[in-house]
Amino acid sequence: MNDITFAGKQLKTFNVLEHAHEDWELIYCTGGEGEMLWQGEKLPYAAGDAVIVPPGLLHCNYSAGGFTNYHIRIEKDCTLTAEKIFKISDDAEGHLKTCFEAAFFHFNGEKDKRSLLLSAYGNLIVSYVTAFSERSALSPVTEKIRSDILKNFPSPDYKIEDFLHALPFNYDYLRKLFKKETGVTPHEYLAAMRMQTAEKLLSGDKIYNVTEISEMCGFNEPLYFSRMFKKTYGVSPLNYAKNRR
Repeated sequence: MNDITFAGKQLKTFNVLEHAHEDWELIYCTGGEGEMLWQGEKLPYAAGDAVIVPPGLLHCNYSAGGFTNYHIRIEKDCTLTAEKIFKISDDAEGHLKTCFEAAFFHFNGEKDKRSLLLSAYGNLIVSYVTAFSERSALSPVTEKIRSDILKNFPSPDYKIEDFLHALPFNYDYLRKLFKKETGVTPHEYLAAMRMQTAEKLLSGDKIYNVTEISEMCGFNEPLYFSRMFKKTYGVSPLNYAKNRR
């Protein structure tokens, strides 16, 4: 019912020409940001967002700075229901991203195990999409904070408290509102984005040293980055990379 029929991965891309699929297309943005365009409408997205495209709907994808993603297709008779493109936001722990990564891995893995695993991950991803889409929509100010974090977290000079203080609202009110709507504080969301990016870099084919990764994830001090990474994942960055490879 919710079987995955295709799973792919895009490296840095700027434009995807207008197209449509017979099945549902689900696109998880892993980096950058862009806009999905269809029928005179547009939907902005950024890292941590998943865009869901119904079957047969012509659409194209544009990004000025480029984006990366995982994209899967789920059979058209699945349990998803929508007439237009919509997006959902992953949680701070990146559970939905993990499902997309696993779907991509198993689709391109051993064929004798692929069918059962893709069916299981298809059901899980559809369940996540349903659950996340039923969450109350983020208020404009919370979405503004979230978008600013996603845009600026790679910069070591970025301070979320500076952005919060610049908004025309009480600082404590913003902090409590953001946590109420997302489950974490703005600082926790920022830390999670930096850790998830570090984990992705350590798991990739290209090898970076700790100093390079700490700089790309918004840390001035490699030692502090290493302590934070070990606190989050239980091992040092070097050991994590070694184990994944």
